[in-house]
Amino acid sequence: MKCGGSFPLLIDSMSHTVGRSLMGGLGNNFSNLPSTSSEITCSSFLPQQQRTFIQMRTVLKVVDNSGAKKVMCIQALKGKKGARLGDTIIASVKEAMPNGKVKKGKVVYGVVVRAAMQRGRCDGSEVKFDDNAVVLVDKQGQPIGTRVFGPVPHELRQKKHVKILTLAEHIA
Repeated sequence: MKCGGSFPLLIDSMSHTVGRSLMGGLGNNFSNLPSTSSEITCSSFLPQQQRTFIQMRTVLKVVDNSGAKKVMCIQALKGKKGARLGDTIIASVKEAMPNGKVKKGKVVYGVVVRAAMQRGRCDGSEVKFDDNAVVLVDKQGQPIGTRVFGPVPHELRQKKHVKILTLAEHIA
C-alpha cells in the first residue's frame, strides 16, 4: 500500500487490512508448504521502519528552486520532540547548486512540507510521504525560491503558509 514517488499515502482508519502480512493475513493456510532458505518473507516486500519526528541531524530534501539540494536540521522551532508537517525548522545547507541563491554551509529557515511520519486528518484518514522535504523561507516566512516541486499537503493552510501553497504544483 505504498505509493510511488513522493505522493502521499492515505490510510483509512476504519480499514482492517493495513499492517497485515501478505501471506498469513488473508486467511490462506500455507503451513503445509516446505520452508526453505529461499522462501520470500513479507518483510522483504514491506520493510517495517519506525517513522519519527524531524529532529536534530535529520537530513531533508529541498523541494524549491532556491539553490540548495539537501539541508540538515539544527533545531525545530516548535515542540520538544521535533518538527512535523507545517512546522518551521532551522537548518544548515549540506548540498547546494553552484550558482544558486543559497550557498553550502549557510544557516537557513525552512518549512516542512513532506514528512515520513504519518499525520491524522479531521476526516479520520492519515497522510504520510515517502521522504522528508522542506521549502526554504526567510525570517518573515516568505519562500526564498519561486517554485515548489512535488505534492504539498493542504494542512499548510492552517499553519499560515499560504504562499507556499500558491507556489506548489500539486496540493495533496
